[in-house]
Amino acid sequence: MAQIILSTGNIVSGGPSIIRKPGAYRSNLELTNSLRSNFLAAQQDYADHADPDADAGASSPLTADDPIGDNNGTTTTISNGHGNTDTTPPPPPSLPVWTAHQDGVIFVPRIDWPEAGLQEEPSEYDITVKLFFLPTTPVAARPQYVREALSLVLKELDVRAVDLLVVSFPGMSFDGDCEWEADKRNALQGNDDDEAATWPAVEELQRQGLVRSLGIAEFGSAKLARFLTRVQVPPRVDQINIKNCCNVPPPLVKIAKEQGIDLLVHSDCTDILSKGTLRELLGPGPRGAGILADTETGTGGLQGDLVPQWVVKYTAVVRDRGVIENKGYFASAALVQE
Repeated sequence: MAQIILSTGNIVSGGPSIIRKPGAYRSNLELTNSLRSNFLAAQQDYADHADPDADAGASSPLTADDPIGDNNGTTTTISNGHGNTDTTPPPPPSLPVWTAHQDGVIFVPRIDWPEAGLQEEPSEYDITVKLFFLPTTPVAARPQYVREALSLVLKELDVRAVDLLVVSFPGMSFDGDCEWEADKRNALQGNDDDEAATWPAVEELQRQGLVRSLGIAEFGSAKLARFLTRVQVPPRVDQINIKNCCNVPPPLVKIAKEQGIDLLVHSDCTDILSKGTLRELLGPGPRGAGILADTETGTGGLQGDLVPQWVVKYTAVVRDRGVIENKGYFASAALVQE
């Protein structure tokens, strides 16, 4: 089994992972559109490094142990029937040119880590990280996912700690015809045991000084009350999406005030990366990156089943100006070979 790490880089102003296009969508669309843009930008920027000695038309399948494929840099000329020709863009460079394989992890695209970091001293920023656990992976693996995701963010921003880590559990939402209905539905969502079992791994990050404050997402009054009785370090933030109802439920306002928890509104989508979307992003189709093999022919890339593991979003805001300088995503998936 191989792990695949996808990255968008800085979607605000361009960063070490190349992406240059900001997004203005709910987070699932912002994530997928930014990933596609970053893949394309990486392919274009690294095209000059493609192997000039590649055999014309050569194509070799990738394996999890040796992710090497070849898309030769030829240009296709198509006649329009009027004596003129239209030149299509050359195929993307071979995968080893714009991706990286390190210790069993495939980075898509490759990341220029020496160029990572913020423009000013870390103390000048408020850094928020939001980790989305996905329903396709086991609860027992979440401690590993927390460390993997945070490690990548710390390396990308070149900082030693972040100010706030918000955890988003699967199966949670805040939808309803009104705030009372949304709060009532929320009480029955998620899995209390799984959420409580995950939290110690998050608490440990704070004890180690890697995270200054902890937060959760989509916890209504009943969910929050039950959660607080089962954790040692309580969250200081509860993010809720009230787009589809009206106001914050009064019972939630009450318990948050009593416990010193800040209620923040967000517009993130909890169903942030499905298996189908991930396969489309990495597949051989016109909207794919060509990382995966063609399922019909079995050629052209990695073969196996993709299982999304987690998604992490990070935001660095300059404190004295309130300006977002750096924002991006990492996403992880397991490639399980059949």
